[in-house]
Amino acid sequence: RILNYFIANPRSNPLVVILGTLYAYFSKIYIYHFSRQKSDKELPSIMQVHPFFLKDYKLAGTNYSLRKTEDILGWLKDYDLRSKGVNNTSASDGELLRELVYKILH
Repeated sequence: RILNYFIANPRSNPLVVILGTLYAYFSKIYIYHFSRQKSDKELPSIMQVHPFFLKDYKLAGTNYSLRKTEDILGWLKDYDLRSKGVNNTSASDGELLRELVYKILH
């Protein structure tokens, strides 16, 4: 439902903003993977998140392996370029977002 809402309202939810938000989220998960050995007191400052959200990033770190996180960051870059017309001749922003979300979830 959320994906369909974003696709149906591209003016209030531009793809470039969605991609930027996803990049910020997954880059923090990526940092978490390399900082797991740090204490719970050190992690929030390393990841630049509020300590309240640390448990959410820890859970995401278990749901998305380092390899999957790296793949997602690569896809985000690729879809950002495609949304700007690089190697994309006909896919709309909605189609690109649908493809990207499918890749992230599967």
